[in-house]
Amino acid sequence: MVEGKAQLRLPMPNLDDKVFWEGCKRHELLIQRCKDCGAKRFFPAPTCTKCASGNTEYLKASGKGEIFSFTTSYNTFGPQLVGHVPITIMVVKLAEGPLLRWTNLIDCKPEDVRIGMPVEVVWDDVSPDVTLPKFRPAKKK
Repeated sequence: MVEGKAQLRLPMPNLDDKVFWEGCKRHELLIQRCKDCGAKRFFPAPTCTKCASGNTEYLKASGKGEIFSFTTSYNTFGPQLVGHVPITIMVVKLAEGPLLRWTNLIDCKPEDVRIGMPVEVVWDDVSPDVTLPKFRPAKKK
């Protein structure tokens, strides 16, 4: 639990996703790439979901993508979300291809959220040990 912040459940990195969470602490969005077939994937896993190879590397993603799917909740479903609703939970299709599942959209009214909306990563340093990737609407160029 983090003092001064809402009592949200934080991720607990394991051997499969430790490198991803370490990247987040450095504000780097990392995805895996299979060195054998070239498939890119998220969430980190010990083997490729296309060819089952364990020959993997991490790539720094651009942090850009578009909303693939989303839902907006207006219910707290427990004390950890009091003060955090409405909350938009979404799946982002990263520019590099993989789907980044279960992240939040910030700085956007629920009625403005659309499938295909361009988004960019922002970082929420929720504790000294955990940084969460969240997304906001992409700034217009």
